[in-house]
Amino acid sequence: MSTYVYGITAGSHPALPEGMGGVGEPPRPVRVLKEGDLAAVVSEAPEGLRPKRKDLLAHQNVLSEAGAGGALLPMRFGSVAPDDASVTAVLAERAKHYLERLGALDGKVEYNVKASHDEEAVLHRVMGENPELRAMTEANRQAGGGTYEDRLRLGEMVVAAVQAREAEDAAELRRALEPAADDVSAGPDSTGWLANLSFLVARDSAAGFVDAVEEVRKSHPHLEVRVNGPLPPYSFVEPGPAQPAGTTTH
Repeated sequence: MSTYVYGITAGSHPALPEGMGGVGEPPRPVRVLKEGDLAAVVSEAPEGLRPKRKDLLAHQNVLSEAGAGGALLPMRFGSVAPDDASVTAVLAERAKHYLERLGALDGKVEYNVKASHDEEAVLHRVMGENPELRAMTEANRQAGGGTYEDRLRLGEMVVAAVQAREAEDAAELRRALEPAADDVSAGPDSTGWLANLSFLVARDSAAGFVDAVEEVRKSHPHLEVRVNGPLPPYSFVEPGPAQPAGTTTH
């Protein structure tokens, strides 16, 4: 039977509530596997597990209960190992790393920040910053719209200017928020977003981080900024002892 992994704690972590259920239907009993100075919070892995709302909430509930007792390294939903022995083997092999991470993430939460451009606002800004674009736009207007080649060239220049603005704004966003965080991790590129960043923030400093985000919104009105958090610090744990369900180990 495969083993579903919720997170990793110190071996001295307080016991979990009696009878806690995890993912699956019926909910699989949650238990603890100990290996040296570490422990993994696990259950049996249901067959054909998919990210349905009920199971996502069950995963989050286990992390919340376990995290209330002390430092926890959360695994992402769907992290499955072949069996218990595989989990304890990785705990033993990666003990130094996990103990370091438990210390570094104790009392910390994650905020994910994504940003995109307000299309109309950024075009207005790009035109205001670029005299050549303004001159070409005016020349085309006076020529009744300009030739096809003129319009194509203007369009290509506008696209290039917007892309350059995206890179600059992504860098500015990171620079503005880094001082309010302990660490930052760049997420995968995502269609529609110019920045996808996760910040590690001390739980008792979270209000200051949220204030820093609001300052960015005020100073960059052409940006649309979305914040998700506080979250378990998923982006600062890897590598983990298991991979999401449906992946294979290479």
